Amino acid sequence: MMNGGAIVSKMSARGRSNRLPRSGKRLTLGKALPYLYLLPALLSIGYWIYRPLVSTFQLSFYEWNMLPMSPKTFVGWSNFAKLFALPEMGKALLNTLIYTVGVLPFSLLLPLVIAILTDRIGGRARNLYRALIFVPMIMAPVAVSSVWSWMLNPMGGIVNQTLRTVFGMEEPIRFFTDANWAIWSITFITGWKLIGFSTLIFSAALTGINKEYVEAARMDRAGPWQILRYVLLPLLSPTILFMTMLSVLFASEWSFSYVNVLTQGGPLGSTTNLYYVLWTYGFKTFAVGWSSAAAVLVFVGSGLVALGQMKLSSRLSFYDN
Repeated sequence: MMNGGAIVSKMSARGRSNRLPRSGKRLTLGKALPYLYLLPALLSIGYWIYRPLVSTFQLSFYEWNMLPMSPKTFVGWSNFAKLFALPEMGKALLNTLIYTVGVLPFSLLLPLVIAILTDRIGGRARNLYRALIFVPMIMAPVAVSSVWSWMLNPMGGIVNQTLRTVFGMEEPIRFFTDANWAIWSITFITGWKLIGFSTLIFSAALTGINKEYVEAARMDRAGPWQILRYVLLPLLSPTILFMTMLSVLFASEWSFSYVNVLTQGGPLGSTTNLYYVLWTYGFKTFAVGWSSAAAVLVFVGSGLVALGQMKLSSRLSFYDN
């Protein structure tokens, strides 16, 4: 016969064995609860972003005209080969490079200068200045295109009228119909719209810099140029490299709206770029395979550029901590 102590210990052991699974379930549910909260957002991202991305990769190997009853024909790498054989592809790649390089002064140099020169503006004046300089960024691209189309009109535009009155120019400049001027006009409009956004980013970065570094440099008799070169620019390097990456990756995409509204890729293909080629074959000729192949090329190229710039940023960025 078992004594009373053995019976009590056995009963307590059974009680613990019954309680352990419940606590384990609670612990498991507690760990899974954050993921359940994230599930709606993850499902939304997967459905609206990654599902179309996978479909684009799939359609790049097929020939299809987007009609529901039309069959999809597998063509392999033929779409990519035909895409590179297009006569306008070389021009589109060159224009994409021109847009990328041409936007950099507007998204990096000018905003950085403006942010540094206006850093000491305080109070309500700062809020008003930031609101005014950010206005172009929130304007619809189609509205911006219409305004600039009127201003740069060769017949009655205010720019040509000013050039005729002040400088005595007889022949108007055809900003959107002259192949020598069109691409630079689109680049200027794209860059003009980005100045406010980049200036706010640099202004916010300047606000976050510890002012003790500047005061210490002044106590060491450093001049304004020395403070800018050896204090401000190194501390702004993460922001500068971040804005460089954004400009390189999205310059041609930002210019697409103005190309589509103002020049339609012309004259003679002088303003077309990869995004306009992608849109043309996807929504004008309904060559979905070619459009998807162009999108895949843009995606892969952008990914490689982003990866390279992230590695460069990790090496060149300077942090005060």
